[in-house]
Amino acid sequence: MVNLEWYRTFKAIYKTGTLTGAADSLFISQPGVSLHLSSLEAYVGYKLFDRTGRKMIPTERGKVLFNAVSEALSKLEEVEKNFQKSTEKTTPTISVGMCFETFQTTLEQYVSTLDFNLIIGFGQYPEMLDQLDKGILDLIITPKKGTSPNILHEAFSSEQIILVGGKNVDTEGFKEILKTKDFQKVEDWLKQEKWYGTTGDMEHLFQFWLMNFGHKPKFRPNYIVPNLNSIIRCLKGGTGLAVVPDFLCKNEIESGDVKLIWEGSKKLENTLYFGCRKQTMYQNEIDHIKSLFRNMMS
Repeated sequence: MVNLEWYRTFKAIYKTGTLTGAADSLFISQPGVSLHLSSLEAYVGYKLFDRTGRKMIPTERGKVLFNAVSEALSKLEEVEKNFQKSTEKTTPTISVGMCFETFQTTLEQYVSTLDFNLIIGFGQYPEMLDQLDKGILDLIITPKKGTSPNILHEAFSSEQIILVGGKNVDTEGFKEILKTKDFQKVEDWLKQEKWYGTTGDMEHLFQFWLMNFGHKPKFRPNYIVPNLNSIIRCLKGGTGLAVVPDFLCKNEIESGDVKLIWEGSKKLENTLYFGCRKQTMYQNEIDHIKSLFRNMMS
């Protein structure tokens, strides 16, 4: 069965005469509009528009299809509007993407205070950038900027990637080796320890090792756990090493449950960005979530 969003996009293009105009009216990206149109044309088996410069001129087949679906779509949109008013009382729903650990450490504690509906999505950063561009997500928290002209990136904080360990790790012995500035010995010492990693992204460990030793780590972690927060809890047992963002273990380091072992020969820092589309109907809700993050990360 055909996706009704394809028809909605088709109607918007027909009404506005441009892909950009349709994207603006639907609050989605232009690539998303193009994808819907090409999918509908493939489904019905013929061209619906002739592309003349920037204008989208409906073909005869396109005019026939518009006349066939326009009234039905208008009725459906009216039903949708009335149904939403009666059941949800126009409460907006915001979809936000970020990594699981960031959510647990920051926004999770504030979810019950929000006066709008919230859907949290987790995934890899390229995937979240694509979903934001297509209108699936309304806001993302990311250390990586995308290239889409439809997305605004706003830097709001930074994270430092650090080497941490359990409180029983022999940090004094490690400091003595560091004084020699023999990084082969430093690497050999680190490889002899027990290491924690995650089932997902190991980019933090790879970046840290490349910056300090000039190559990726030539070992696999001894213990693979679900996420970075799991690593922090395991390190509180007293032994083991891991490379993690500093904000995830700030409290544990201050309490002495986890030790800061090494910041590296050079500090490895990532800038954190808010990513959102240039046009959105949920600006107030997005600004509220942004303010929560600024307060937490300041």
